[in-house]
Amino acid sequence: MAYDEQLAARVRALLKGQHALAEEQMFGGLAYMSQGKMFAGILKGDLVVRVGSEANDQALKEPHTRPMDFTGRPMKGYIYVSPDGMKTAVQLRKWLTRGQTFVACLPPAKRRAIRRVTKTITHQPRRTSS
Repeated sequence: MAYDEQLAARVRALLKGQHALAEEQMFGGLAYMSQGKMFAGILKGDLVVRVGSEANDQALKEPHTRPMDFTGRPMKGYIYVSPDGMKTAVQLRKWLTRGQTFVACLPPAKRRAIRRVTKTITHQPRRTSS
């Protein structure tokens, strides 16, 4: 299991009814998107929260948080919240709201142009037996 299914169900319940949000499978876990930008996610049993570069150090001072180091190097602006930091719905909602608030301040994501690849099929002449 790449992510905690129970945590995903809790997040879905808290986000239910909010428009313009999307859940996508990403990086072996789940990502929650608003305006085309990730604001939170789930990797294994941890919640990933996008807090932004400026709020990163302050967020890391809170209990049960650590730098997001998915690639082996800390990603500034993203943190992990361990299960102990989101035991209650109030705690989980606080982190989700924090991520959503940060993303709401960002310009909307630019839509990527869909690159269409035209596949050329060449036909070989049929061999006829003589």
